[in-house]
Amino acid sequence: MVNGINLRKAIISGANCICSQKSHIDDLNIFPVPDGDTGTNMSMTMTSAKTALEKAEETSVSKIASIAASALLRGARGNSGVILSLLFRGFSKGLDGLEEASAKDMVAALGIGVNDAYKAVMKPTEGTILTVARMAFESGTAAAELENDIISVWMSVCNAAEEALAMTPELLPVLKKAGVVDAGGKGLCVIFNGMLSVFRDDVVIEYQEPQNTQNNEDEFRSAAAKFDEDITFTYCTEYIVKRDSSVESDPQILREYLQTIGDCVVVVDDDEIIKVHVHTDNPGTALQKALEFGSLLTVKVENMREQHKAAGESEPKAEPKQENKIQTFEFKEPTDEIGFVAVASGEGLTNLFKELGVNNVVSGGQSMNPSTEEIAAAILGTPAKTVFVMPNNKNIILAAEQTVPLISDRTVIILPTKTIPQGLSAMLTYDPDLSEESNRSLMLDAAEAVSTGQVTFAARDSEFGLSKIKEGQIIALENGKLTLTEANPVKAVYKLAKNMIKRETAFVTLIYGDGVSESEAQEAFEMIKSKAGSHAAVTLINGGQPIYYFLLSVE
Repeated sequence: MVNGINLRKAIISGANCICSQKSHIDDLNIFPVPDGDTGTNMSMTMTSAKTALEKAEETSVSKIASIAASALLRGARGNSGVILSLLFRGFSKGLDGLEEASAKDMVAALGIGVNDAYKAVMKPTEGTILTVARMAFESGTAAAELENDIISVWMSVCNAAEEALAMTPELLPVLKKAGVVDAGGKGLCVIFNGMLSVFRDDVVIEYQEPQNTQNNEDEFRSAAAKFDEDITFTYCTEYIVKRDSSVESDPQILREYLQTIGDCVVVVDDDEIIKVHVHTDNPGTALQKALEFGSLLTVKVENMREQHKAAGESEPKAEPKQENKIQTFEFKEPTDEIGFVAVASGEGLTNLFKELGVNNVVSGGQSMNPSTEEIAAAILGTPAKTVFVMPNNKNIILAAEQTVPLISDRTVIILPTKTIPQGLSAMLTYDPDLSEESNRSLMLDAAEAVSTGQVTFAARDSEFGLSKIKEGQIIALENGKLTLTEANPVKAVYKLAKNMIKRETAFVTLIYGDGVSESEAQEAFEMIKSKAGSHAAVTLINGGQPIYYFLLSVE
């Protein structure tokens, strides 16, 4: 039998395992856009449960499962994190009222979670975490009929999960072509195996820092810290590069290059990683150069001028900086009729959404998906009886949808916007004289009518169709599909605009990010304006967004 103490330890063990392997799981992302964050999202989601359980004193499986489910729901990030939270919510439902649970109880509860996860996804795709969870449940159910023993049953769950994971490339051709298994499925296998360690051996697997990522950490921080008050350049940029064994270039080359585009350069390296600190006006260029040496493990870009300005306006706080700190919003009573929440990153885009009437902007987007709790906090910080939420990213929609059952004092309407241009178009279409339902339909129609272009860099070597993509290469996407590659962002966005602008196009909006200079943005603007001619209005906006050099909205 499984008691609450066993279950608590098992979930913590699973959380430790996924946190230890998050970088490896991130690397399984098959798409060249720098958004490989499945491992990060799943680890942060599980960490929310671990944190809650470490404080728990309850001993029944019912209470432990309930605490974990609540924490996972609020901490869910990205589609993989939401699906994970739904799987564990099944334990809460299936073990409700039980002091202890048999093996049959455990797999039956897992089955409830699998069913809920399939229902939550509009178009469930086999060859993903859903397949791994379902096959694990089916095998566990069969094993429990033969022997109602948690060790043998959970071993069957883990073995079936691994077998299903191995099958994912056969079910999804794009995985087979990339030579990888499904990242979400791999993460689930890691968690299940961490739980097995407790059920079988009563051993909680401890968190292990990924090898070598902390080498010379103190030396690096000490060297970088002395530059923190220097704001000759705007952006303090730090990142870790996982070195590509096939690349023999000396990191000294990277150091010398960074010194040509900024100052305060610190480069620490070993056989596995290169860690960098640089102050520059072109963080995108610094990141692009780094990709010549390997893949990015972590990235942090901070605007030092804004930090300096904020420091002068308020008293410094003594509390230490917290990694992955939850975004907070002050609670507001729902007094207004209508309010809005949007997800976006970049000072320019944040200001633009607020100018259009958005009450709260949640910081996030590609590679930095906000949690359900953060989105819920923004909704509760919006003083309105009805709040429209625009996730503006396909990997944030599920997390946003999980806020609906969490909030009871106001109506929450999720508009499933997949891109920033869709969110902007939806806001521009809102009509205060129409009903909530009419506005919902109108805003959705407007969002769906927008074509979105994106220009970024390839985070890894890849192959799509007849195109071979090299790590660091500039790539352009039209409505999420890889369209072309180019030598530089300006040429890429111009070619992309040529593909997207039609005779009936009326509006084109060009949004440039923090890796693009004003002169480059102006050059792209003039080229696109010339292509659009007199029949389409072209607008240039400084969005300041990370990762994407340009976002293109065509209506």
